[in-house]
Amino acid sequence: MKHLKIKSLIAATALAVGMTGALAADYQLSINTALATSDPLYKGLEAFRDNVAKATDGAVEVRLFPNSQLGPDEDVLEQARAGAPVAVIVDGGRLAVFQNEFGILGAPFLASGYDGIRKVVTSDMFADWAGKLADGSGLQVLSFNWWQGERHLLTNKPINGPEDLAGVRMRTPGAPVWTGTIRAMGAEPTPLPWADVYNAMQTKTIDAAEAQLPAVVGAKLDEVISNITLTGHINLITGMITSAGWFDSLPEEYQSTLLEEALKAGDIASYGTRDSLAQIEADLKAEGIDIAEIDTAVFKERTAPVYDELGYGELRDKVRAIAAGE
Repeated sequence: MKHLKIKSLIAATALAVGMTGALAADYQLSINTALATSDPLYKGLEAFRDNVAKATDGAVEVRLFPNSQLGPDEDVLEQARAGAPVAVIVDGGRLAVFQNEFGILGAPFLASGYDGIRKVVTSDMFADWAGKLADGSGLQVLSFNWWQGERHLLTNKPINGPEDLAGVRMRTPGAPVWTGTIRAMGAEPTPLPWADVYNAMQTKTIDAAEAQLPAVVGAKLDEVISNITLTGHINLITGMITSAGWFDSLPEEYQSTLLEEALKAGDIASYGTRDSLAQIEADLKAEGIDIAEIDTAVFKERTAPVYDELGYGELRDKVRAIAAGE
């Protein structure tokens, strides 16, 4: 049944991307992202698409599918594992089920901003993780420097500490590092696909969510929340992940092009995100959203055990040292 499910997923993807009309290029890659076209990260994806076409003289065609048009991230990952020419922008938490070390990238208060975490995802240590992921699970990292910003609490009431989150059903991705973090912060983690968050908030199926500011705007969550608490509890770094089998089938020059252009485009996306944050925050305030800065010390204290609970205690120190340039 699992084999049939994967085959049906691949068939659905082939239909979605219109394979019958994609014969001009020698190779096609369809990239799925949960984000909207308005998100700064999408500019990086557009740059990747255009630069790959230019560098390969049109031999490799990249197609972009925002708003999870190809399905949830987990489904696209399974398609990639089965050899389909697809890629997805995905966080480390979802990859931890295949290679455990990736999960630490979504751990609480690991680092702040882009520059430090970029050192981690371009390090020799990370390259070793990526190699194990490809060999063990059939997933190829093209680059992992797609920074989406720090994640904050999205609610309809002020949040000053863990006691204010008691009983609050908060949407979060389903990976253990995410659910463990949100539970430690005091809320009830409620895994849902990102595309379902707006309706779930509107119908009060959930009480709250947590996300980075550009995603709030892209999903129009400002229409269904009144408060944003700037906790920065997770520094969201994501990667462009494709099929290792498909990648290995490419000529070496095209493999090199994809790796080089993915890294360049990740920087375009990440610095674009960084430069947009102040204006996004100002726009949200102008729309009447109450954005509050609080002392996050209590949340850092409450979430510290998450590392040891998931077996990341020793690795945390190594990652933080790399991020600090030590």
